Amino acid sequence: MTTPNPAAELTTDAGYTAEDIAQQWSQLRQTEPKLRIRDAAAKLGVSEAQLVALGCGTTATRLSADWGDFIRELEALGPVMALTRNDGAVSEKDGHYRNVEIFAGHTRMGQVLDSGIDLRLFLDRWAIGFAVCEDSPRGPRRSFQFFDATGTAIHKTYLREASHVEAFEALSKRFAAPDQSREQAVSAPPPPVAEIPDAEVDVAGFRQGWRELKDTHDFIRLTHRFKLSRTQALRLAEPEMAWQVRPDSFGRILEEVAAARENIMIFVGNPGCIQIHSGPIHNVKLIGEWLNVLDDGFNLHVHEPKVHSAWVVKKPTVRGIVTGVEFFDATGEQIAILHAKRREGETPSPFWAELCECLTRVS
Repeated sequence: MTTPNPAAELTTDAGYTAEDIAQQWSQLRQTEPKLRIRDAAAKLGVSEAQLVALGCGTTATRLSADWGDFIRELEALGPVMALTRNDGAVSEKDGHYRNVEIFAGHTRMGQVLDSGIDLRLFLDRWAIGFAVCEDSPRGPRRSFQFFDATGTAIHKTYLREASHVEAFEALSKRFAAPDQSREQAVSAPPPPVAEIPDAEVDVAGFRQGWRELKDTHDFIRLTHRFKLSRTQALRLAEPEMAWQVRPDSFGRILEEVAAARENIMIFVGNPGCIQIHSGPIHNVKLIGEWLNVLDDGFNLHVHEPKVHSAWVVKKPTVRGIVTGVEFFDATGEQIAILHAKRREGETPSPFWAELCECLTRVS
């Protein structure tokens, strides 16, 4: 069942009409024809969703849906590519939207557990959606694109050559919103939350809580309990539980994992979606400012200048210590997390622990 378009309840950017945005974007494309839509939106001072909405009636169809229900329907597309990104990293995974679970609660959460597409969904952040069909050198490029209330991209689903186009067309028609205007209402981004002063933190209590963790997922609740940002929590941790390493550790880790043919887990996300690659990586390349993994079925793109800090982090669990490496931008927003891939009951390979210990530390 469809629901009223959530975007209709949002506030509009003052002073911008669809015609204004279209004209400015047209001028920008003349000077920078290869500029990607996210970067174009940033340059124009609007949201990406507002640029996509300009295609309503031609290249885009605004959707109205319960997004959990909609995600369940994506299995009908067959093999597709799932894309999740933030300002510093992009993860692209081929697979199917299978084994979808949506959990009830005051914050709606869900997951997709395909061997290719592995997602954690935070559906209370999902507000706007479109079906998009654009021309490309290889023919029509079809996708479903989802955004938060500010018009920032959360997740995108792109059809592949073997995808079921008829299912895409059927879903686009079935969930089409009554409003297909080119105007897209968005809300202003919330102001950044200031960290509380270190002197006001119960550091001893926080460190004790860290030592008593039973699951890696409990860490976020621990930081909320002590009102800490992620980077502040790492900074206040006991030195043997978290330490800072060079930001260029990202490239070193990928290269050494690929050379050793080890498995890795790569988490890339934003407030609405986390996408996970689990398995080996092979083709690691630095192209300009972008660090890339260019494998069949998995592409990763990391904008190296955005990586401001990196931390090796150890979290206790009932199965032992789990070690990850977390990367952040200059504002403290998380870019990615890297972990060793470990199956239930397996003895962890010493490779990952040794690699994390060898990363160059920052005093």
